[in-house]
Amino acid sequence: MSGILLTGASRGLGAALARRLAAPGVTLGLIARSEAGLRETAAACEARGAAVRIAPLDVRDAASMARTVHAWDAEVPTSLVIANAGISAGTRPGGAPETTGDAVAQVSVNLLGAMHLVGPLLPALRARRAGRIGLVASLAAFRGLPDSPGYCASKAGLWAWGESLRAGLLRSGVGVTLLAPGFFDSAMGARWEGKRPFSLSTDAAAARCERALRAGRAADAFPWPLHLGLRLLTVLPAPLADRGARLMRFRVREEEERP
Repeated sequence: MSGILLTGASRGLGAALARRLAAPGVTLGLIARSEAGLRETAAACEARGAAVRIAPLDVRDAASMARTVHAWDAEVPTSLVIANAGISAGTRPGGAPETTGDAVAQVSVNLLGAMHLVGPLLPALRARRAGRIGLVASLAAFRGLPDSPGYCASKAGLWAWGESLRAGLLRSGVGVTLLAPGFFDSAMGARWEGKRPFSLSTDAAAARCERALRAGRAADAFPWPLHLGLRLLTVLPAPLADRGARLMRFRVREEEERP
């Protein structure tokens, strides 16, 4: 039986990925803050034949995360773990920049939350010499953007951490897939006020991530035109790159509290 753990599974990309991975013989462990959202995702996955466990947790709670993933892995060995939970902030519609607290929260969820999920499982994965780790970063990892410094920092950190893990786990039997989506439809994306070039549907983004995970790819950043554009900025002289980054100005409405 295949054991899959996934954070951020109550909505958006996480819920779409859970549904795509659900199948007879698969045991899903779903984590998110919203119990109502988790139950909705769980019902959809059970309808596809999967066995489902849920845990309404904040990924910033390292101790609770470790207890939960250790218990689940002891029951059904984990074959795939996906760190997907994420939050965003940014320049407000009125022009106020994000606060230091906003930036700290994003790093805590987007980067440290991934570590709190994957870290406790690493000894067991190494011992079994099997399994795959999926880390959902963002194209924002490749260039700091003026209106989302905290988000860019958190995703850049996640990408670097993932690259380090992948290199360290080489020939261990444990694989790492780094995922960097661009724009796609989601509750997070709905708060965005600005251009969204090459935007995808949530299910199309989930399908792309699923294919990369199942194929065991080292990384997948998409869509390629936006990925290429951001990568090109990194090789330009700083003054030109900064001017280019400013062409992507946007505003982000505050997120409503979830139950």
